[in-house]
Amino acid sequence: MEEIIKQDKSKSHKEFEKLLSEDLGNRKFKEGEITTGTIEEIGKKFVFVDLGLKSSGAIPIDEFKLTKELDKIEIGSKIDVFLEKIENKNGEIVISREKARRAKSWKKMEKAFENKEEVKGTIISRVKGGFCVNVDSCLCFLPASQVDLRPIKNFDHLMKTPQTFECVKLDKKRGNIVLSRRAVIERIRNKDKNKIISKLKEGDIVQGLVKNITDWGVFIDLNGVDALLHITDISWSRISKPSELLSLGQSVKVKITKIEPVKLKISVSIKNLTEDPYLTIINKYEIGKTYSAIITKVQDYGCFAKLEDGLEGLIHQSELSWTKKNIHPGKILSTSQKVDVQLLEKDIEKRRLSLSYKNTLVNPWKKFKEDFKVGDVSEGIIKNITDYGLFVSIKNTELDGLIHYKDLNWSEKETELEKYKKNQSIKFKILEINTKEEKIRLGIKQLAGDPFDFFTNKNVSDIVTGVVQSSSQNGIYLQVGKKDLIILIKKNQLAKEIENQRPARFVRGDKLDALITELDKEKRKVSLSIKALEEKQTKEAVKKYGSKDSGGVLGEILGPLLDKKKKK
Repeated sequence: MEEIIKQDKSKSHKEFEKLLSEDLGNRKFKEGEITTGTIEEIGKKFVFVDLGLKSSGAIPIDEFKLTKELDKIEIGSKIDVFLEKIENKNGEIVISREKARRAKSWKKMEKAFENKEEVKGTIISRVKGGFCVNVDSCLCFLPASQVDLRPIKNFDHLMKTPQTFECVKLDKKRGNIVLSRRAVIERIRNKDKNKIISKLKEGDIVQGLVKNITDWGVFIDLNGVDALLHITDISWSRISKPSELLSLGQSVKVKITKIEPVKLKISVSIKNLTEDPYLTIINKYEIGKTYSAIITKVQDYGCFAKLEDGLEGLIHQSELSWTKKNIHPGKILSTSQKVDVQLLEKDIEKRRLSLSYKNTLVNPWKKFKEDFKVGDVSEGIIKNITDYGLFVSIKNTELDGLIHYKDLNWSEKETELEKYKKNQSIKFKILEINTKEEKIRLGIKQLAGDPFDFFTNKNVSDIVTGVVQSSSQNGIYLQVGKKDLIILIKKNQLAKEIENQRPARFVRGDKLDALITELDKEKRKVSLSIKALEEKQTKEAVKKYGSKDSGGVLGEILGPLLDKKKKK
C-alpha cells in the first residue's frame, strides 16, 4: 500500500496517506509478513483478531483445531498471524494463523540447513519414493534411502513417532525440503567409531568376530567397528571363497594393516600374523627338478598344486598330458590327488610357479620314435572316421595316427572310406613320424606295393596288354599289370573308325592291347589308346606291304595280316 501511495503524488492521495497513517497509529504493516494481533472474539466458525487496523481479521477456527490450539487461546490473547492482504476486493483484512506457523517453520528450517542443525519431526504418511514428514507444521520429504543405514522392509515403528532429522536440501523457489534420518544415525555412529578407532593403531593385533561373509572378503566386528578382511589377506595360500576357512560368528585374531580416520575404515589381515612362507621356502626349489605335490583346485585352464603350506603352482592344461589336448583337466587329475610335478618356471615378484605333470611321465612320442621307424608295419583300432581319413589307435602305444583317404587305396578315391568302420582292427605301414608337430602318418595301400611300378620300364609308344573290367559312356576301364591298376581308355580312343568307338562292344574279361600315348611317372599319370595302336599298326603295314600309290586295296592287303595276328 505504501508503494502505491509513493507512486502517486497527487494531492488526494497525499491526504489519504496522512489519514491512513493516523488511523494505523503510525504502525507499519506489510503484506506477506508476520504481525502480532489480539483475539477479540472466538466464534463457531471464525476467530476474530484485532491488528490495530480499522477492522478485524477473521481466521477459520479449523486452523486452531488442526494444531490443537483452540483450548489454549482466549479473548485478549496475543497471537502471531500472517498478513496476506490489508484489504481485499470486499474491503476485508485477510490473515492466516497456519501460514504464520509455516513461515516461522520455514525460517527455522533455513537456519537449520545453514548451520547443519538437527530438527525434530514426525513421519505422517508414505509417498512415492519415500515419506512425508511434519516438522513444526512444515511438510518435508524423506527419501526411502535416507531412513536408515541399511534398507528396511517394515516402517511401522517409525510412523507418527517423533524422530530426529537433518536438513540436507532446501529449495526456496520450489518450497521443497529434503530430510535425512540416516545422516543423523551415521553422525552418532561415527562419534562412537572415532572413540574406538582413536584407541587403535596400525600393527595392533586384536580379537574380532566374523560379522558378514562375501565372495571377495569378510567383515570383522572390532567391538562396534567393522573392519574389512579381504580374501587375499586371509591366507598365504590361494583360496576361492572366504567361507572355505571362516564362518559367521567365528572369533578370529587379526592384525590391523591400515586405518583411514577420515573415511573411518579399517583393513585387517590374518595372513600377516605369520611371516610370508613363500620368501623362505622358494629358494629350496630348483627349475627342472621333480617334486611331490597335492592337487588343491581344478579349473578349466589347469590345476593348482601345493608343494607345501604357502607354496602353490599352476599346472597349465598344456602340461597335463602328452596326448590328451582338448579335455577338461578334471578328467586327468582330481582334487587331493598326490602327484609328481616338474618345476618349469618361478616368478618371485609375481609369486607364481609354473609346473608340469606330463614331464614326469614317459614321453610317448619319444618312446614311439625309439620303438618304430618309417616303413615298419603295425596294427591298430580305428577310433574315428572323418571326411579326410581314419584316426587309428596304434597297438601297444598311447598314440594315434592318421591314414589319409589317399593312402587307403592306390585309386585314391574318397569312397574307399566307406569300406571301414569304427573299432575295426587294421594293418598299416608307418609313412611318417613327426615328433615336433606330434603327428604320425600311416598308410594301407603301401602294404601291397605300388601298382604304378608296372610302368617303371615303360615309355611312350610302348604297347601294353590289359583286361577289360567295365565300360561306361566315357569309355572302358582296363586293368594292366599284376596289381590293381585300372586305367580309363576314353571313348574316342577305342577305335580308329567312329562306328567302332562303342564302349558296349567290349565285354568284361576281354584281353586288349593299347598304346601308351602319355606317361608322367612323377605325377603318376598315364593315357592309353587303342586307336593310336591301330594307326601305328596301319602305318607299319603300309610301310612293309605297300602304299596307296601301288594301286592295291589297303583292306585286302592288311586284312589277312591282322587276322593272322589276332589268332596268335
